[in-house]
Amino acid sequence: MKAHTLQTPLPGAGSRRTFLADLGLGFTGLALGSLLAQEARGSAAAGQWAPPSGLPHFPAKARSVIWLFMNGGVSHMESFDPKPMLSKYGGKTIAETPFAGVQDPKKLALERLVVPDGNGNQRNKIYPLQVGFQKHGRSGIEVSDWFPHIAGNVDKLAIVRSLYTTDSNHGAQTQFHSGRHMVDGNYPTLGAWVHYGLGSLNDNLPQFVSIGTREYWNNKDGHYLGPAHDAVPLRIDPANPLDFGKPARPFTPAAQTIGLELVQELNRLRGVEYPSDPALAARIASYELAFRMQQSVPEVLDFSKESAQTRALYGLDLPHCRDFGAQLLAARRMVERGVRFIQIQHGGGGAGAWDAHGGLQANHSKLALQVDQPVGGLLLDLEQRGLLEETLVVFATEFGRTPGSQGADGRDHHIFGFSAWMAGGGLKGGVVHGATDELGFHAVENRHYVTDIHATILRQLGLDSRQLEIPGRKRLEIDHGKAIEEIIA
Repeated sequence: MKAHTLQTPLPGAGSRRTFLADLGLGFTGLALGSLLAQEARGSAAAGQWAPPSGLPHFPAKARSVIWLFMNGGVSHMESFDPKPMLSKYGGKTIAETPFAGVQDPKKLALERLVVPDGNGNQRNKIYPLQVGFQKHGRSGIEVSDWFPHIAGNVDKLAIVRSLYTTDSNHGAQTQFHSGRHMVDGNYPTLGAWVHYGLGSLNDNLPQFVSIGTREYWNNKDGHYLGPAHDAVPLRIDPANPLDFGKPARPFTPAAQTIGLELVQELNRLRGVEYPSDPALAARIASYELAFRMQQSVPEVLDFSKESAQTRALYGLDLPHCRDFGAQLLAARRMVERGVRFIQIQHGGGGAGAWDAHGGLQANHSKLALQVDQPVGGLLLDLEQRGLLEETLVVFATEFGRTPGSQGADGRDHHIFGFSAWMAGGGLKGGVVHGATDELGFHAVENRHYVTDIHATILRQLGLDSRQLEIPGRKRLEIDHGKAIEEIIA
């Protein structure tokens, strides 16, 4: 574009964004999230701390994370931690079994799990198991019959059966992501720390993506790290992946290029006028990055070049799991292109779909059908493409559910013992770590607070959380957690 002399000041940030949108650059949540991240890296002089160099602190075994979170509280006893004693003593109160001690008040921080009846006696009737379990794979690990495709990959899994948390309501969703109880305030999530600590693997795509519904108490990630480290929300729709993802009116590619060149020229002129502005160069690069993202993101979400076999592997031909399958196929495509952290929420909204206070059998069997084949397909697909060893897949939920019933046919929230599993990323496969007691009430062997999952993931990514601390923001020991050495290969 021919150079010219600029006689008037450029617009401010707000009008500049409008100006860019009118030119057809179509600023989006996707672009803006990455712009802020790039700008934060280039604006320490404006009072922001400089993030790390992007290099790992020690050799990494994984480069990406696919974080699958089941909102509402999956019953550990009907998924990955079978408890046949529940059926043996079904209908009896816990006090009427040999395991009455699990409700010792000294062990419990949540007395509402024990409900007084009309005679003043404690009653908490045991709810029998609602599904069968079978042994699978060379490891012979038992998995619920509701998860046959995940069970078919059990030799890839490291199952942790001894997690605990402290928030007895669904703020535990935030607690699992950040490690801190909601009453403590807002703290960065694991994905934000990964985004903060590691550099880009692909300058045309965001490095931290969130897919699925997030409730208002769990919809931010960066917090004191800054909004630059919030996940970029993404819809699995190549025609409209994000709000405001399209220009205000149609533009040809040629017109968009002209608009981009004009903005570049205006920014260069501004740079001549303010050569010492440390944020300007980063901002210019960010605008160019936004334009590149507009081209790259729809391509990632276009499955037309995937084989029919691959599409069927994720269940895209099945109505009950098509949506979740598309999210997981998109996650695999993002990992291939260098996205660091893909956070996928299943059953989001309100308390979460897995919150089975009543009708647990109908609830969990239906939801397992939505996620099982896509998750099994993801594990197989990553393995076949040689991506599983460098990709850490996590399957988690905020807490488990009580051995006793709530009402007639459901289970309450349960924070004293529950399960999660991980696969790939340099972890052992076909292993179970930790245990709950015979009713699934307490984690009794190798207990792990939720940040031990975080510490394990960071270890595999080559990050030391203590080297990521921010001046004036000293973290507690429990915030850092401890890597679960027993499941690391």
